[in-house]
Amino acid sequence: MAWDPLAVPAQGGRTAVVTGGNAGIGFHVAEQLARAGAHVVLAGRSAERTRTALDALRASVPGASASDVRLDLADLRSVRRTAEQLAAHGPVDVLVNNAGVTSSGKRAETAQGAELMFGTNHLGHFALTLLLLPAFGPDARVVSLGSLTHARARLDFDDLQSRRRYRSMAVYGRSKLAVLLFAAELDRRLRAGGSTVRSVAAHPGWAVQGLTPARPPLWEPDPLTALRSAPLALLAQGKDRGAWPVVRAATDPDALGGRYFGPDGPGSLRGAPAVQVPARSAQDRVAAARLWAVSEELTGVRWPA
Repeated sequence: MAWDPLAVPAQGGRTAVVTGGNAGIGFHVAEQLARAGAHVVLAGRSAERTRTALDALRASVPGASASDVRLDLADLRSVRRTAEQLAAHGPVDVLVNNAGVTSSGKRAETAQGAELMFGTNHLGHFALTLLLLPAFGPDARVVSLGSLTHARARLDFDDLQSRRRYRSMAVYGRSKLAVLLFAAELDRRLRAGGSTVRSVAAHPGWAVQGLTPARPPLWEPDPLTALRSAPLALLAQGKDRGAWPVVRAATDPDALGGRYFGPDGPGSLRGAPAVQVPARSAQDRVAAARLWAVSEELTGVRWPA
């Protein structure tokens, strides 16, 4: 079904939490949801950067309803504190698990000793989502942010922490494969339990900062960056458009649980948001169930009885 990303369904009265909402894709997701009337909560590690993002959001969307909360997905203690704060302020209608890290090439770890990308991109969001389950509204959405890199990834359950072999981009791809396996398994568990909460996933295609419109004081492209990025416009898009599939996953009333959205252009690199099919590895139910069990052990957060 055709979808107009400039005509997002009204979101008045709904609260949307966007992890990593203080930059990049996350900021533009929050901006588009705020423009549709949602109250958006920007969850980020840095108070200064998040408040700068709030200033940019309010300048872009006059009258926007927005707030912020501290969240460090690389520290499960922070995840628990943030979940408690969010739950105390009423129902959460949309949780966008957007925040993520990539590595500069050297292996690093979370506060609890997990490999940083796996621990932040997957385990942190796994814990946050399960801790927030009691706070979700009756028609809530959990939107997990995937990546095209998942298609080349394979999980090694004997080395999930990448201690034996560490290659930065391969590890990033595995973390995004884990995200999609989690999103699918979460949907199966919600449906089996008769819940009306929906778990969906999305990816932004190839979203480039240099093609993204200015959002002062958060982002103001310099002429050199714009010049260097211009040739990419044939294949890529700005992060504002990279947010479109995520916003559709969060707001499309016809989006079924388990759906996966991405750009509809060649190679799924750019274009309008459309339903897509993830790689076969992301549809492996056995791997998803095994990953879930391991994630419960690593986080200490378990599926409600």
